[in-house]
Amino acid sequence: GPLFEVGPEEGEAVALVWDALEDPVFCDALLDTIGKKRRLRGAKGELVATRARRFNELRGGAEAELSSSVMRREQSNSSVRYGDRLILKVFRRVGLRDGANPELEIGRFLTEKARFSHVPHLAGALEYRGDRRSAATVAVLHEHVENEGDAWAYTLDQIDRSFDHILAHRNDSAEARAFGTGDLLAAADADLPDFAGELVGGYAESARLLGQRTAELHLALASDADEPEFAPEPLTSLYQRSYYQSLRTSGLRTLELLRERVTSFPDAARDEIEAVLSLEGRLLEAFQELIGPPLGGMRLRCHGDFHLGQVLHTGNDFMIIDFEGEPARPVSERRLKRSCLTDVAGLLRSFDYAMNTVLLGLGEGGAVRPEDVPTLEPWGTAWCHLAGSIFLHAYLEPVRSEGLVPRGERELRILLRAHLLEKALYELRYELDNRPGWLRIPARGLRRLLEDG
Repeated sequence: GPLFEVGPEEGEAVALVWDALEDPVFCDALLDTIGKKRRLRGAKGELVATRARRFNELRGGAEAELSSSVMRREQSNSSVRYGDRLILKVFRRVGLRDGANPELEIGRFLTEKARFSHVPHLAGALEYRGDRRSAATVAVLHEHVENEGDAWAYTLDQIDRSFDHILAHRNDSAEARAFGTGDLLAAADADLPDFAGELVGGYAESARLLGQRTAELHLALASDADEPEFAPEPLTSLYQRSYYQSLRTSGLRTLELLRERVTSFPDAARDEIEAVLSLEGRLLEAFQELIGPPLGGMRLRCHGDFHLGQVLHTGNDFMIIDFEGEPARPVSERRLKRSCLTDVAGLLRSFDYAMNTVLLGLGEGGAVRPEDVPTLEPWGTAWCHLAGSIFLHAYLEPVRSEGLVPRGERELRILLRAHLLEKALYELRYELDNRPGWLRIPARGLRRLLEDG
């Protein structure tokens, strides 16, 4: 519908500013433009449509009628669905000098070069060319994948069921407390505890499969040493020092923001935040471990914003989506090569977010009674530890053998911990700006990382 009304001034007519994506005729025209590879010239540039090799197959033939509809879900861009065949993602913010968006660049590489089968196939794109040197991505067209929702919603449901089982059958949390405070990497190489099946049930296979698919994704992204934009590069001492400086600067700035606003936080979050602030020394010590000889592993193009909401659950498998990276970062920064542990940390933190969302009653659906929180909290921590260890066990073996992550336990622990801390600090800044009521989740996660380290 109309976004806002302009006027009327005296003697002037009313004008409306309209979101063109609300008009099915316009949406159909966008699909037609891609299908016919049109070039639309403007005063200072042109909109260039490209289509992938499988466009006709994915569309279902030129004669197939596909009704268009705007997808009504919270996201940083606008998406149009064409029947049950295609989805067009239109980027709301486009920098004319940005170059290719990672969504297009990585999607093209994975589906046309690496032939990775657990991402939606690329069908086409719209790019704006202001000059001959660069093309800014305006929209990307992918196949629509039938699914049962994202892995976030699926995981919330599984945790809710686990909590119901614990309340009905488990009164003693001693085993959970002992397991949940252990070392995650050590747990990944150890046998599962006796209560594993009771606590996570069928989600154990889901966590294993998520680890396997994440490893396969990174191996696919690292598969072409002759493609400059994707060729893996060694993790050097120079990169580690640069990473340390970046983490130290952003970490201190985040703690400074928390100190400035701590008295304004909800009571439930204030104690957690104050505990985090008291651990500043440990945070800086953890970052300091990055300085020294190369830890090992490689830098490569990664997902960049990996969490359970970026994975579709198809019923018996998972499909990974949304490769544009963190929308708040410049496109040039999102295209940088990083340790693949940045994605691993994102998924591990997402397990923790999902568990605490259920435990603290912050999401939709059934809420845990306040009187049950003390009983469930150690089991929730154990659930995260268990899901994370299963995920890591499935992930590490294939990527270690290819040298994508450090082979040494100490080196791997240092690098993974740094990325987990970086992710938790990012979450704190996000919640500080957008959802203060959720600050408890990253604060609790950061505190555990520092206390258990």
